Amino acid sequence: MKRGKRKNALANQLPGAFARGFVTTALVAGLQGRREAAFTAPPVRKILRYAVQGGTALAAGTLAADALQSRNISLAMIAVAAGAAGLIAAEYLLDEKENGLGQEE
Repeated sequence: MKRGKRKNALANQLPGAFARGFVTTALVAGLQGRREAAFTAPPVRKILRYAVQGGTALAAGTLAADALQSRNISLAMIAVAAGAAGLIAAEYLLDEKENGLGQEE
């Protein structure tokens, strides 16, 4: 596959990878440990944070794996760094105690 077509295919693959990671992580986080607390509201903000982190991790991992297959080490390193930055950003912005602006929820 030519380099330009490979980049386009990879760019088209990332949203799907994010969506898969988002949905699967949200399902696991939402249902995990719910047997005892079946009649209480689930911690929505926590589930959202985990889902965003799961989607980000899967998208970054997909990009890094594809980059390693094509022997593009610099792109793989960038993908891992961007994934780590996305995980940290989600942790900061979707924290349960504060909303990122110093205000408790």
